[in-house]
Amino acid sequence: MHFSTNPGSGGRRTARAALGATAAAALALTMTACNAGEDDAGGGGDAPLVGVILPDSASSDRWETADRKYLEAAFDAAGVEHDIQNAQGSREDFQTIADQMLTKGVDVLITVNLDSGTGATVIEKAKSQGVATIDYDRLTEGGGADYYVSFDNERVGVLQGEGLVTCLEGVEKPLIAELNGSPTDNNATLFKNGYDSVLDPLYADGTFEKGPDEWVPDWDNAQGGTLFEQMLTDTGTEVDGVLAANDGLAHAVITVLERNSLNGTVPVTGQDATIQGLQNILSGDQCMTVYKAIEEEANAAAELAVALANGEKPTTDATVVDPVTSADVASVLLEPVAVTAHNIQDVVDDGYADPAELCAGDYAPLCEEHGIG
Repeated sequence: MHFSTNPGSGGRRTARAALGATAAAALALTMTACNAGEDDAGGGGDAPLVGVILPDSASSDRWETADRKYLEAAFDAAGVEHDIQNAQGSREDFQTIADQMLTKGVDVLITVNLDSGTGATVIEKAKSQGVATIDYDRLTEGGGADYYVSFDNERVGVLQGEGLVTCLEGVEKPLIAELNGSPTDNNATLFKNGYDSVLDPLYADGTFEKGPDEWVPDWDNAQGGTLFEQMLTDTGTEVDGVLAANDGLAHAVITVLERNSLNGTVPVTGQDATIQGLQNILSGDQCMTVYKAIEEEANAAAELAVALANGEKPTTDATVVDPVTSADVASVLLEPVAVTAHNIQDVVDDGYADPAELCAGDYAPLCEEHGIG
């Protein structure tokens, strides 16, 4: 269980322990509460209804291939009605979907904001109607959501920075390019805080040389590729390592490097452990990614939502500080894991990466070489 609905009972688990929890265990308490409060799973108007707004499917395929799947499974297991929609990168659609869900009578609204301004507007409207709110994966700065479910995102950045350092062992004073996520995404700021905490001291003592450092609006991979191409031009193709904030941006970087016959020689980081990212690691074009157990994130959000829909007030193991209001936000923070070619099998064993898809075609011998299957 990721939180307690009885603050006096103790027994809280740490975020690291929560990584190993199963969906059944995570939802056991809330299933009981839910079943006690309704006539049947589909009957009457008393069944809790949870709305979920995902941000897009272009910045990362995880939102549709992983988050939607796991959230649906968790709500189905709990017997809770749910409406999961994707704003597909449109702030206008994000707000329209929220309005429709509120009109429909959702008891809880879970959102992954496209930016904090739009997200805060939606949360404020939901709260004015007595609807509980959960920030999922991204904190809405100044939004005042009731709960926040995500990963330790500064730790994600630390793993990226440490990974790049490892991949550059033996290279004398490498020039580093940083390709950050969206400037409107609080997570991107946290990631950068994490990897800068690793890289800045190395820049300061001359071990590494700091090169171009750019933010990518809306995590747009095409813009990321264009920005990196300019970085490469500006440095005379002398970039030695790239801190790319996720696998989509990493692939955009790798595409540019390939055009310049530099792929495989310039280490590139990533995040999300996408099939594409893992394949790039197998081929030697990407040095690492960060795996986040999205099933556990989805289960934690669903567990909170079910409890809230049933009138409970769960307590959590952690809080984060809203950088705008300085308020503490009750949080569930899970632990990320660095992934290289040596532990891709762990991502497969966790059920996150389908080996048939990962090891298709030209990647079959690479999977065999690394014992993946």
